[in-house]
Parts: sequence; C-alpha cells; structure tokens
Amino acid sequence: MNYLFVLSFILLTILFVGGGLIVSRWVAPRFPGGIKNDPYECGEKSFGSAWVHYHIGYYLLALLFLVFDVEAIFLFPWALAMRELGFVGLFEVGLFIFVLLLALLYSWKRGVLEWR
Repeated sequence: MNYLFVLSFILLTILFVGGGLIVSRWVAPRFPGGIKNDPYECGEKSFGSAWVHYHIGYYLLALLFLVFDVEAIFLFPWALAMRELGFVGLFEVGLFIFVLLLALLYSWKRGVLEWR
C-alpha cells in the first residue's frame, strides 16, 4: 500500500512539472528578434574575447571557502546532538576539525592564501 502512495506522488510530480512547462510554453508571449537577441550584461555592450584567463588562486580560494562552509553546515547538527553523542561524538568532531586544519595549513604552506 505504501508503494502506491510513492508512485502516486511521483506521477503527480511529473504531471505538475510537465504541465507547468507545457502551459507556460502555450501562454507565454514570444516576440523574438531585434533587441531581444542582443546579449545582456548590465546594460553594457560587450567587447573583446570571452576567453579570459583567471589566476588559479581564485579557484583554490573558492574551494577553500566551500570546504569551510561545509564544515559549518556539519557542525550545527553536531552541536544540537552533542549531549547524546558523548565522548565519541566529541572525538569524531575533533578529528573532523583536525583534518580541516591540516587542509588549511597545507593550502597556507602552498601559498594559496597569498595574493600576488
């Protein structure tokens, strides 16, 4: 009986998403051509090539940000369940933070955090 509910929710999801796409295709106004085909970038005309090389430090800094952002996301549920987890939970989160600190020290040693 439970599979019937799951199947019905899947079918309703497909129906709503597909129906929304089809109805928007029929109802939405379309006036192609002219200024609509121009690229939009803050009201400025684009110039030059789109193939611009960026310094790899930007990407590495973004990866570091993601790592520590995910760390913050994992620490909130741990803080809520800290009393039930006891010493084992404290040890595991300490190990987790230690590994992240090693990653930070490694990236610092490699010069990722230095802007040249």
